[in-house]
Amino acid sequence: MKIALIGAGNVGQGLLQLLRDKGAALATELGLHAQVVAVATRRHGTLYHPQGLDAAGVLDALAAGDLRHYPQSSGLARDWDAARIAREAQADTLIEASPTDLHSGQPALDLCLAAFASGKHVVLANKGPLAVAYHTLTDAARRANKLLRFEATVMGGTPSIRLAQQALAGCVIREARGILNGTTNYILTQMENGTSYVDALAQAQRLGYAEADPSADVDGWDAAGKALILAAALFGTTLRLDQMQVQGIRGLTRDNIFSAHQEGECWKLVARVTPEGGSVQPQRLLISDPLANVKGITNAVTYVTDVLGEVTLVGPGAGGLQTGFALLSDLVDIQRVARH
Repeated sequence: MKIALIGAGNVGQGLLQLLRDKGAALATELGLHAQVVAVATRRHGTLYHPQGLDAAGVLDALAAGDLRHYPQSSGLARDWDAARIAREAQADTLIEASPTDLHSGQPALDLCLAAFASGKHVVLANKGPLAVAYHTLTDAARRANKLLRFEATVMGGTPSIRLAQQALAGCVIREARGILNGTTNYILTQMENGTSYVDALAQAQRLGYAEADPSADVDGWDAAGKALILAAALFGTTLRLDQMQVQGIRGLTRDNIFSAHQEGECWKLVARVTPEGGSVQPQRLLISDPLANVKGITNAVTYVTDVLGEVTLVGPGAGGLQTGFALLSDLVDIQRVARH
């Protein structure tokens, strides 16, 4: 399987590390011979070689600050931009792992559509295209007779999408609710320990859990984007951000946290979707709720089903290597489906 990788930040590099370290095992145990032939970044250059790139060499070049440090070889192109790679690269699968735009989905959306038009499968870590154009993408995949996979867009490396679509096939999922943002969950966990919101946010920023501008996390928009994807994937529901009730955690105080604790409850930022719509808002949960016991940057989702009742999945919701694993799991799934 030849792969074109758009975006080589933490997630893209996580996938490259896995291919470097586990390539032989993947080939032996799963029959997956994955080979990166193209890498495109916004600021650090691009590489394309139809015969394949060395994953370790790409990682070394990125560590040195620019893909210009990748060794020159016959047939290596450095001037292809992401759009040309999506259209023309001799690759089986395009992976889109560039930064997310939840309002337009661009430029990633156009890259995905170009990849389908040129006969490639598409794997997404970028939430934007799915959040704004889920059905456009699934229709394009169907017309091209190619596969669309997006495990990395919700809960990082934890297989929330695959659980819902494959393992729970045969159940009717009536509702999904979860803790889908690790940054806010970390902040609320620290506030439970007596830290103020301002100090907890500063800790999250020092640890790299929160950006310098934390608005997407603390105001609920990151979780809302993931909720849009769940609504489309589970229920076929087309929602826009402006159709959702979205409220973040900025208004919560230590007094709120303490008062809930005194009554056997705790505050969590909960994303919820049903066939009728969705929301993201802080909620007081009973300590007996599985979501109430999810701490730190961990994520969780509860699926409410007709046959099994509530099924809760807990796992890492962020991290380059963990989310890179979700991309790898999608590659394995594409190979499995294509083979059969």
